[in-house]
Amino acid sequence: MKLLKIIMAGTLALGIASSTLSADAAKGQKLFSKLLKEPCGMTGAKFAAKHSQEEWKALKASGKFEEELIKICPNVKAGDVKESLQEHIIDFSIEFANDSGNVPSC
Repeated sequence: MKLLKIIMAGTLALGIASSTLSADAAKGQKLFSKLLKEPCGMTGAKFAAKHSQEEWKALKASGKFEEELIKICPNVKAGDVKESLQEHIIDFSIEFANDSGNVPSC
């Protein structure tokens, strides 16, 4: 019985940890609407369509997403969007990139 409780607690902890560590495109869409839609002056669809999925992935891998964000949205300043939130916005951008065939509702 004690072993079963340990296994259940471990499974629960692993599930919670894995869900908080992975970025979420839906959360990125909400964050874009809340933080960037007004300063960028464009919808999330237009923002995400600025690059292809591979280009967004390359920006993510190189760590130059914030630099590109400022280039696309000059009203956004460095540090306006925390790094922990950028991961979600990057995943949103990849999900709705110009070659994805997906169109966001924001």
